[in-house]
Amino acid sequence: MKKFKAEINVMPLEALLDPQGKAVTSSLNSLSIGTIANVRVGKHMSLFVDAADQASAENIVDQACKKLLCNEIMEYYTFTVVEA
Repeated sequence: MKKFKAEINVMPLEALLDPQGKAVTSSLNSLSIGTIANVRVGKHMSLFVDAADQASAENIVDQACKKLLCNEIMEYYTFTVVEA
């Protein structure tokens, strides 16, 4: 078994309203930082996984995202896996 590190990003779907992003955009504007627009707020997760190889590690991370870490009705995810 090898140890792999996964970096996962979960973001709201582009077609959906992002209330947190709107609040951040509004706050930035009120701080006179008006050149920033369309902020989207998501989640970033780091985790370690033991697997036989890179492909197996990626499959495990993909299953974790689909089953628990991401609500695919409202969010999408991307990830990278590297040997730790």
